Amino acid sequence: MDNQASLRVLIACEFTGTVRREFDALGHDVWSCDLRPAEDGSNRHITGDVREVLGWGWDLLIVAHPPCTRLCNSGVRWLKEPPGKLNPAHHSAADCLAYQGWDRATRLAYMWRALDDGARLFSDLWNAPIERVAVENPVMHAHAKERIENYREFSQSVQPWQFGEWETKRTCLWLRGLPDLVAPYPSLADARSALGKGEDEKPVARVWNMPPGPKRELERSRFFPSIAKAMATQWGGHALRQIAA
Repeated sequence: MDNQASLRVLIACEFTGTVRREFDALGHDVWSCDLRPAEDGSNRHITGDVREVLGWGWDLLIVAHPPCTRLCNSGVRWLKEPPGKLNPAHHSAADCLAYQGWDRATRLAYMWRALDDGARLFSDLWNAPIERVAVENPVMHAHAKERIENYREFSQSVQPWQFGEWETKRTCLWLRGLPDLVAPYPSLADARSALGKGEDEKPVARVWNMPPGPKRELERSRFFPSIAKAMATQWGGHALRQIAA
């Protein structure tokens, strides 16, 4: 693709490079950004707070995996009864240590502050000064929704098996200025036929069944290459057509 037909794309909250590489393969001027350095050592990665670069004139923003622990339905229980300890994958070592000495009320207040921080990040990304935005996140609870500016329900949810990977993990997409992704295998029957699976065979829940360990949360945050490819092809093509019109 020549430079006349490329987009400036920002992939937020991604350190693995999974989505970035798919856009790069199509010739786009694409950068990933995360608080962690790029796992693949790419020089097309910004290490830092993505909110500091939102105004750099991007054509397309994709938020690949924002911190969602406090926003998603699975974490709402901690807003009523805080956990006995913090997950070091989501909290600093200093906070994890301090948390052990706090009483219940202080721990509960910390959980609500973390919710406010997570909702503020989602809100800043969703309302970024960029014409086309996609944010990936699990289903949110009501406390998160009411904290997000201009919140609206997610546009669609997709499964990796719909795109050719025999796994199950529901992914919700909040879309602004972008169309829904079109899956090549809309039904399980379609996916089974295309992938040569048995009639009663079910997609594996690899992410859900990952064993505990220090890298579990990082591994769970890895995006699916097949969906990333669809994003680059479909959303990239959509944006190019809009710009050229």
